[in-house]
Amino acid sequence: MAADTALLIIDMLNAFDFEEADDLIAATRPIVDPINRLRRQARAAGLPVIYVNDNYGRWCDERSDLIEWLTRKDTPGAEIAHAIMPEADDYFVIKPEASGFYATLLPALLPRLGISRLILTGVAADICVQFTAADAHMREYPLWVPADAIASQTEERRRWALKVMAQNLGADIRQVGERGIDEWRD
Repeated sequence: MAADTALLIIDMLNAFDFEEADDLIAATRPIVDPINRLRRQARAAGLPVIYVNDNYGRWCDERSDLIEWLTRKDTPGAEIAHAIMPEADDYFVIKPEASGFYATLLPALLPRLGISRLILTGVAADICVQFTAADAHMREYPLWVPADAIASQTEERRRWALKVMAQNLGADIRQVGERGIDEWRD
């Protein structure tokens, strides 16, 4: 089967250096394992894994600089970053705003990779994941946003975002444990 699907990992490499970040860190820890399970499935199926990451105002940084900064011991998000570190052949798209599509290379990259379906994971469900999902929906990408692979600062905000993405954007929100990538692609 051709690589028609891409796994997007949104803002999991994160400084978590904002007010109420402790709540988001706590909510993010449980989604690391489901995302890593999806990464293994994607790699086994020959599908691209694309990290879509905020630049945190570090306009001169590239991938290696950003990762080095986010994995320092004094960075609140270092533990999570180490647990979900990109591999050398993973794609890395730096975004300046909430959506992974806005002012990034993602709209040019996906067609060049032959991608027609997207799996969205990461944080925050009610901001960056949802904005990326909305932009993907407008570009007519079928979406799988696994409920156990996204997090928000509160469970209420995560549930609200899932409801919006399912009802308004047609996203499949079944959990990683309920299906695999190959099942979703069939």
